[in-house]
Amino acid sequence: MRTISELTNDDLRDLYAYPETPAVPWVRANFIMTLDGAASVDERSGGLGTAADRRVFGLLRDLADVILVGAQTVRVEDYGGARTSERKRERREEDGLSAVPPIAVVTSSCDLDPASRLFTDTSVPPLILTSHEAPFEHRARLVAAGAQVMEITEHTITPEHILSTLAALNLTRVLCEGGPNLFGQLVADDLVDDLCLTIRPLLATGNAPRIARSEQPSLHQMGCSSIITDEDGTLLTRWIRTEPVSDSGIDAVPSENLGPSSGTL
Repeated sequence: MRTISELTNDDLRDLYAYPETPAVPWVRANFIMTLDGAASVDERSGGLGTAADRRVFGLLRDLADVILVGAQTVRVEDYGGARTSERKRERREEDGLSAVPPIAVVTSSCDLDPASRLFTDTSVPPLILTSHEAPFEHRARLVAAGAQVMEITEHTITPEHILSTLAALNLTRVLCEGGPNLFGQLVADDLVDDLCLTIRPLLATGNAPRIARSEQPSLHQMGCSSIITDEDGTLLTRWIRTEPVSDSGIDAVPSENLGPSSGTL
């Protein structure tokens, strides 16, 4: 088993490559947890992070078309835009990707702080995926802050609504970074293709959440694609769906049906 220090960035890119030009969204999730399943410390997953985990975290963002995250995780983790460099931008463009992946936030209420890092510390506007039930003033406030606000459904937002919207925008390399509720919905609907899971050799007390939460119990088979170790005993693993769904039900929504975008409501 190789250690991460033995691997170059190109080695890691090969290990974590998406399928070439996926026709429908390929949903990858990235999480960290302890041996007993705790997904956070003091309510933040960043408290579990290590240098090796941060290296893979950055690489996974470099490979993605879009970074998908729930609104509560944005608030708790104080999300900003994806960090990048001129060389990373060039590499992404050479691979046919946009220079910087946008952050796509799922929120039924649009209750986000326009003064937060999501809007002020980013080089590309965040993409806000919401419903018609979100208060008009909340949506207007985020548009004024520079966000691209998209009304993707009349009522409850489902994973199908989310992925159909991303497909219509040609954002098919999806990287979900949480939180547990959003990831749990994707798992329950059998829409997770790929899980990159860092396991710290720690036992944690307290009542920290799991990486997935859902009221709908279900089991989904995954196969181990790779395991990398770090000198401190951390395991960096990748798991891929072993029996792909023949018909995911995800079809691209015509762009004219995606609802209001930046500058319009």
